[in-house]
Amino acid sequence: MIDAILIEKPDDQQTVKLTTLEDNALPEGDVRVDIAWSSLNYKDALAITGAGPVVRHFPMVPGIDFAGLVTESAHPDFKPGDKVILNGWGVGEKHWGGLASQARVNGDWLVPLPANLTGRQAMAIGTAGYTAMLCVLALEKQGVTPDAGEIVVTGAAGGVGSVAVSLLANRGYAVAAVTGRMAEAPYLKSLGASTIIDRAELSTPGKPLARERWAGAVDVAGCTVLANVLAAMQYQGVVTACGLAAGMDLPASVAPFILRGVTLVGIDSVMCPKPRRLAAWQQLAAELDLTQLNAMTTEIPLDQVIETAPKFLKGQIRGRVVVPVAPAKA
Repeated sequence: MIDAILIEKPDDQQTVKLTTLEDNALPEGDVRVDIAWSSLNYKDALAITGAGPVVRHFPMVPGIDFAGLVTESAHPDFKPGDKVILNGWGVGEKHWGGLASQARVNGDWLVPLPANLTGRQAMAIGTAGYTAMLCVLALEKQGVTPDAGEIVVTGAAGGVGSVAVSLLANRGYAVAAVTGRMAEAPYLKSLGASTIIDRAELSTPGKPLARERWAGAVDVAGCTVLANVLAAMQYQGVVTACGLAAGMDLPASVAPFILRGVTLVGIDSVMCPKPRRLAAWQQLAAELDLTQLNAMTTEIPLDQVIETAPKFLKGQIRGRVVVPVAPAKA
C-alpha cells in the first residue's frame, strides 16, 4: 500500500487529501523507488491549493522532489539498492510525484544521491537549491566575479533565495538580500548577506533606468520586481531569472539591454539536461554549508503538507521544508 497526497478534480472542483493507494495504482516507469524524503515547494503549494494551473492531469500526486531507494529497475543505470534523487521533469505536474511513499518513474529522470549527502540533506537542497546553483553557475559563466560588485537576490528568505545567498556569500560575493519580511534580516545575515533591502523598494513601477547598483542578480519574483532589478544593473550586469512569485509579466523597457548591455538569462530547472543537473549537484555536495542548510530547513510530516501549503502563497515560509515520508528506507 502507498501513502500519498492525492489531488483530484471531480466535477471541475479540486479536492486534495492524504490517502492510501494500491501498489498497482502507480503510473508507468522503468524504475520503482521507495521514497524516504520529499519536500514542499512553491510549485507544490500552487498545485495543492489549486491557486495555479500546475497540475496537467488528474488524479495527481504532487511533489516535484524526492529522494529514496530503488526497489525495481529495468533501466541500465540503476539497480535495486541504489540511492537516487529526482527534481522536476514534470513530476508532480504530469506524472505522479514525491509526496508519497513510492514512485515509479522514467530512470532517465533520476540522478544518483551524492555520496556525501543524506536523503534529508538532498531534499533540504531540493529543486530550490539546485535551481539556485544553476543561477550561480550561470552568473559565473557570464563572467560575473566577486570583484565585479554586489549581487542582488530577490525572495531571499525563500527556498531558492536562501540557498543562493549562502552559495554566493561562500564564494566570496557581496550579497544584497531582498525580502518582504524585514524581520528575517538576522537570518539572512547569518547566511552571508551584507545588505538587506525591503521588497517594497522594488515593488512599485520605476524608471526605465535607475542608479547602477548591482553586478548580478538572482530573481525569483518576475513582474515589477524584475523590471526594477534590470533597471538598476551595472553596465554589462547579468540577471538570472528563475521564478514568478510576483507575477508572470515583465513591465520593463529595453533601455537596460541597449544602453547598459545587461544580460537576462532564463534558468529552467524542470527540463534541464542531465549533464548540467549532475554538475549542479556535484557542486552543491562539494560546497554548500551543511550547517547553514540545516538552519534554513523545517521538517513537517506528510499529514501536515496540505495545511502548510497555503503558507507558501502568503509568504510565511522561511527557507526549505522537508517531508520525512519513510526515512528508514534510505
